Amino acid sequence: MQRAVVVGANGVIGGNLLAHLQHSGDWDIIGLSRRGGGDSERVRHIAVDLLDREETRRTLSHLTEVTHVFYAAYQDRPTWAELVPPNLEMVVNVVTVIEDSSPHLEHVSLMQGYKVYGAHLGPFKTPARESDPPHMPPEFNVDQQHFLETRQIGKRWTWSAIRPSVVCGVALGNPMNLATVIAVYATMCTKLGVPMRFPGKPGAFGSLLEMTDASLLAEATVWAATTPECANQAFNITNGDLFRWNDMWPRIADLFGVDTATPLPMSLADVMADKELLWDSIVAEHDLKPTPYRDVSSWGFGDFVFSWDYDVISDGSKARRMGFHRFVDTEEMFADIVADLRRQRIIP
Repeated sequence: MQRAVVVGANGVIGGNLLAHLQHSGDWDIIGLSRRGGGDSERVRHIAVDLLDREETRRTLSHLTEVTHVFYAAYQDRPTWAELVPPNLEMVVNVVTVIEDSSPHLEHVSLMQGYKVYGAHLGPFKTPARESDPPHMPPEFNVDQQHFLETRQIGKRWTWSAIRPSVVCGVALGNPMNLATVIAVYATMCTKLGVPMRFPGKPGAFGSLLEMTDASLLAEATVWAATTPECANQAFNITNGDLFRWNDMWPRIADLFGVDTATPLPMSLADVMADKELLWDSIVAEHDLKPTPYRDVSSWGFGDFVFSWDYDVISDGSKARRMGFHRFVDTEEMFADIVADLRRQRIIP
């Protein structure tokens, strides 16, 4: 039996990793997060502040049989430079402690993203490839990978770096979940009787994009971590198709029975700031799960994605050449997520 530690277990990425590992049946699983969680037969949750080195050592040093670390934690900060210290410190703390306490550690999987390629800064070389040269720092993803590369020298364990596009799934209280941003925005448009306008930059409406389904990402992450040929390498992981918002937006609106209209650039963080009472009324009217407004969506992240007035795509052929062949239709992904949000009574 292999033992996995999933770091960032309450996020959309970590949560789907937990589910995939449980479904595979070959893992004993520990989930790490600041809030902790409810244990089950296969999963034990541990609450820990990974920014506190002593607490991390005190809490995790008893984990002596870990074989795989799946790192998907993230701490948000106001600037790119401020993101580096906490996000580097967390991965250093958890890997250092588990490496010391678990002599049979086999692999450390690091979740990254297109910031490695400079996608957050502006138009970048597309399709981005894993072999592309780095950009001017600061960039915490690069620093995290450099730590693993240098730490791994001479060790029996290996690492992998997984680079998804925008990850979509069902998870609340997550700072980077576009699916819930769109679903809650559409729900409020329906309630207010206004069309669901695309709120991003004019150029973003026609840019070429791709997404990564959270369940596909979990499967690919475990594949890379357990395939010897993938050791010490990075992989772009996406659904496998491309789209433009000018085609996808009305298709998503149809899922909510709401009309669209001419796009109108607006900050969701601004226009949704006063909508807490509206959200509470929707929850009450439809007897939804009582989800606090602050946890249901991250408007700032939506603004970030909808500001991309340039193509955001990568070359995913490396993973396919090495044996990972699963694809997801992105339109079906959005439909499935909306259906799941309704099944869970998060939206009406």
